[in-house]
Amino acid sequence: MELTPMMQQYQATKAQHPGEILFFRLGDFYEMFFDDARLVSDELGLTLTSRSGNKEKAPMCGIPYHAAESYINRLIAKGYKIAIAEQIGDPKAKGLTKREVIKVVTPGTVLSESALPETSNNYIALLYEPPVQETMKDDTVVLAGADISTGECFYGIYTGGSRLPMLFDELYRLQMAELLLVGDLSFRTTLDDFVHLRLGACSYTPVDGVPDARHIDDRIVEHFDATNRPPESEAQAAVATLLDYLHATVKTDLSQLSHLTRLDASENLTVDTYTLRNLEITRNLRDGGKKDTLLDVLDFTKTAMGSRLLKKWLESPLLSIVAIDARLDAVQELTDDFALRDTLRTAFGEIRDFERLLTRIEVGTANARDLIALKLSLQMLPGIVTALAEVKARMLKQSAKEISTYDEDVDLLARAIVDEPGLTIREGGIIKDGYNAELDEYRRISRDSKSMLQEIEEREKAETGIKSLKIGYNKVFGYYIEVRNSGADLVPDRYIRKQTLAQAERYITEELKEFETKILGAQEKIVQIEYNLFCEVRDHMKAKLASIQQTAHAIARVDVLASLAEAAVNYGYVRPRLVQDGTIDIKDGRHPLVERILTRDLFVPNDAHLDHADCEIMLITGPNMAGKSTYMRQVALLTLMAQAGSFVPAREATIAPVDRIFTRIGASDDLVSGQSTFMVEMNEVAQILKYATKNSLVILDEIGRGTSTFDGMSIARAVVEYIEKRVHAKTLFATHYHELTDMEDEKVKNYCVAVKERGSDVAFLRRIVPGAADKSYGIHVAKLAGLPKAVLKRAEQILSELEDEQAKLDAVEATSGSATGAGKASAGTRSKNAKNVPLAPSDPEPMMGSLFASTLGDAILGLDIMTMTPIEALNELYKLQEQAKREAGIS
Repeated sequence: MELTPMMQQYQATKAQHPGEILFFRLGDFYEMFFDDARLVSDELGLTLTSRSGNKEKAPMCGIPYHAAESYINRLIAKGYKIAIAEQIGDPKAKGLTKREVIKVVTPGTVLSESALPETSNNYIALLYEPPVQETMKDDTVVLAGADISTGECFYGIYTGGSRLPMLFDELYRLQMAELLLVGDLSFRTTLDDFVHLRLGACSYTPVDGVPDARHIDDRIVEHFDATNRPPESEAQAAVATLLDYLHATVKTDLSQLSHLTRLDASENLTVDTYTLRNLEITRNLRDGGKKDTLLDVLDFTKTAMGSRLLKKWLESPLLSIVAIDARLDAVQELTDDFALRDTLRTAFGEIRDFERLLTRIEVGTANARDLIALKLSLQMLPGIVTALAEVKARMLKQSAKEISTYDEDVDLLARAIVDEPGLTIREGGIIKDGYNAELDEYRRISRDSKSMLQEIEEREKAETGIKSLKIGYNKVFGYYIEVRNSGADLVPDRYIRKQTLAQAERYITEELKEFETKILGAQEKIVQIEYNLFCEVRDHMKAKLASIQQTAHAIARVDVLASLAEAAVNYGYVRPRLVQDGTIDIKDGRHPLVERILTRDLFVPNDAHLDHADCEIMLITGPNMAGKSTYMRQVALLTLMAQAGSFVPAREATIAPVDRIFTRIGASDDLVSGQSTFMVEMNEVAQILKYATKNSLVILDEIGRGTSTFDGMSIARAVVEYIEKRVHAKTLFATHYHELTDMEDEKVKNYCVAVKERGSDVAFLRRIVPGAADKSYGIHVAKLAGLPKAVLKRAEQILSELEDEQAKLDAVEATSGSATGAGKASAGTRSKNAKNVPLAPSDPEPMMGSLFASTLGDAILGLDIMTMTPIEALNELYKLQEQAKREAGIS
């Protein structure tokens, strides 16, 4: 096919970017051709046309260059990559205009403000599996990652049998937009399954291999100082490969990527993928959004960078008591000092997104509005520094030291940039009057050309004495001075004759030619001068990038601490006391999410006590819908909040930091990989039993319900025994198998959900009390769910028949002195080899009696009402008193 020179240029450019959609600049449009045109037409609903210029018409579609950002963002959101080819040569020059790809926009490198989630990072990550000879191990995976919009850069090394679970947990936390894969990964199939199930929006990009050793060293030295370089050669290779990709796409020096962090799980509470999901810490189970999550509850931050940092704190809480207490001290001081907190939060409300502003300045995409946003933000810093001058908490004092002020830079921005500039920097109107004399002169020329000509004319008349002198203009000669013949003898030597007329002569002067040049090119010069001045100001601020980045990080940290203090004040949270003896002791704890969502019902607080001496495992029985899952999540969330540095919803809380929180809650199918609910459950339990330690907190809800009764009960019992004998983790184990309650011993304690029965009616009081439930109350739950009465009645009949049959079996056992394994399991008794010392089931009746006996009306009137307002408490007390009177027969 014979192509025109322009189409040949397009094809050559496209050949260099086969994996990207090529936006090819033609005049005022970006054009796409052939397969790219068909794809973009389908994805964006654009009209597909064709272009002549070759023997066969080429499919084509286009978009206006000035509106390209919105189209690019839509394609990036779908996972596509865009190569942007601009006109580099002079479009007015003869011949083919030179075009060149100036940048490639990918999901992980997009910098458009409208495409980035304001309160979340936009990560790009790379996975590298080094050859065995480099690491002397065959089980190493290196993760390198960055967020170029905020300047973060990090890496992690994962080895051993746990490398993939740990890696996948980190990938789930990152939720990166783009994942680079170096070469052929041995675990590619497993990775594909994980990404498909948990990271649906992630885009893959293959990378052939890592660069040579010399190039790796040069790239690392280019970005990081000697004290901030990874010692491991495989980490250097991964980070350098990532940086190479970023340079090739963004096509700038990326100097904002100047600090490298190693991901070190040993310093943080490990929150795995399942726990992040199950506890809805930063993403809800409904749609993956922020609403109704722990982050949503605690996020009172005023800056976007503060909100992003709070998310990181919740996803990676601390282990060190010293580090946790440093955060709690700061939150305590801000909680106690309303004036300080209010001053800081007011100032933070005026601060824009420093981190991303700086990146746009660094890569040259910042506009005048960005510089105004930076100016307004920098103006708030002196007040913040003053407010923090007398703080006592170590973290607040350190943050205050890291916040610099920039008075001279604020003055420069205030003098240079107009207060309300337009979006573009190529059309003028962005530099203030008085900032540059040359610019002011051209503006005056453009604005006052007629009056300036009049000034020149009057001055020339005065200097020459020629009263008939006048200044005119035509297209042939431009501006000229016309002198009638009667005044010819007064014409000065500096006049240059240009044209002779019958009654006059026309002249030019150097001043008039300069004026002509200025007036005719004034607007073009104005735009160019303004652009140059703007770039000078932008480059000046770029030189301050490292310092302002440090200030931004300190501002984000104080914003998070103030946010946690605001949450503590608004919600009535208390400071947890941290200990090292393995104890978790919570008095009147409340679920931080559920109590916020409840609007019509009162949230019932509960105590919790776990330690390694008296209660290592809480075996919780009781019906579904009674609050077991909420209670267990509550204990886990309060522990996590404390280790993140937050106050907690409780009357008192003593917490020993845990190294990991494991949760097995709820039912979910993984049909894509062929796994049923029960298989998913068993996989999660297997992971917990494999990696939990005595310093872990384990939450297990309804283990074994996905199979037959005897199978499920056997698995549940075996899991409890394994944790008790081998793992020794602090564990909350909820089960509908009330037969397991005979496992109570020195470290396994029975607890149940308090239930009040009145005839056939049941009320779940949502209080966790010592003792064991002896019923499942399944039919009562079905009734609450709205099953038809006929179904409920039939279920009651079947239950009665089964209970009668079991009673007959028990009678036979008692007579014969032996029993089948099934009978024993069904009756809740234990075979002699199930445990060395059989224990009698705990009896919840004394506690039940003390709670609900009709003679204890006074005790009911004295129920804890600390979480209510005074009016709510009075109303509730009145209702309870009336109920107590009725039960006591008092009219």
